[in-house]
Amino acid sequence: MDLIKTAQDLIRFRTETGNAEEIHRCLDYVQNLFDSSGALVRVFEKPGIAPVIFISNADTDDFDVLILGHLDVVPADDNMFDPIVENGKMHGRGTLDMKSFAAVAFNSMFHVLENNLDLKFGVILSTDEEKGSKGTETFMEAHPDLKAKIVLDNDVGGDILKIVSKCKNPVFIKIESTGLEAHGSTPWDGIDANENLITVLNNIRKIYPYFSKDRPMPENTWIDTVHFAKICGGQVSNVISNYAEALLDFRLTENSSLENLKKNLDTCMVHGVTYKISSASVPVVMDENNPYIQDYKRFAEHILGREIEFEQIGGATDSRAFAERGSIVIMHSGTGEGMHASNEYVVVDSVEKLAEIQKRFLDKLAGK
Repeated sequence: MDLIKTAQDLIRFRTETGNAEEIHRCLDYVQNLFDSSGALVRVFEKPGIAPVIFISNADTDDFDVLILGHLDVVPADDNMFDPIVENGKMHGRGTLDMKSFAAVAFNSMFHVLENNLDLKFGVILSTDEEKGSKGTETFMEAHPDLKAKIVLDNDVGGDILKIVSKCKNPVFIKIESTGLEAHGSTPWDGIDANENLITVLNNIRKIYPYFSKDRPMPENTWIDTVHFAKICGGQVSNVISNYAEALLDFRLTENSSLENLKKNLDTCMVHGVTYKISSASVPVVMDENNPYIQDYKRFAEHILGREIEFEQIGGATDSRAFAERGSIVIMHSGTGEGMHASNEYVVVDSVEKLAEIQKRFLDKLAGK
């Protein structure tokens, strides 16, 4: 398999989340890629749910190794779906997040098949990760016994010299404020839903401070945070708002809990304002001294000729579903910048090096 060509082929599909036609064209490409390879390729679909493609070398629910990722991307201009390689960098939508590393997963699958490695191995790629991974959630619910001893998570792009050992728990909260309409000139005749929502948001900020690029960073960034993702209320300028809402994005460390968050939110509410949890997950926390993670790290350092560090990130990962089922999760991918931006790129050498690291690690696991 030509690794970089496959990555470029994948990038040319405009698989923006929700673009069902293009997503299915991309899935057809993947199925054709593995035609006659001996791999078992299944596309999991349910009405109203984005498909998940599952490629494996065994018909089982108990795997030695699985690789996780996604094929959907965030929106971009047309030119970003025509990948260009210049000065060792591949530019385009999905180069870093994360079609290059989906190609790495395919490359690992071919390596397992062609070398008859004694491993039960599979690749699982969702197509709605950029908007909440409902597809992965539904897929996992439909496969309650699916598990893997080791999960390789390629969806943490940024720096091949860092292995992620911790990811926070993303919790999305919807706050709703109800009021009483009145003319804007007589506010005493109404109850302003906007004002009450603002009061609650200010109360929340007393517990979870505001951070931004133009303010000093906290000394320790491994803390609970929240950003106010969406705020809206009111219809016209001269009417007291009778409804307002906000969507909040909390990121919790493993030292926090959903129950503690609820207690904090309860203290922040005022009359007429309520909240509900839209979605919640679990943090992914791995022991850096785990022998499998240390083995992987040694292979990576040997191939890269450099030391590798562990890092912690605030972003979420679909591998949390397998962490809950007891998997050892190794979160590592290649180097690049501009994720979700117009300057997205990946360093080509890092894609090739990641593929080599995975192959050598799989060889070791198979006893070769």
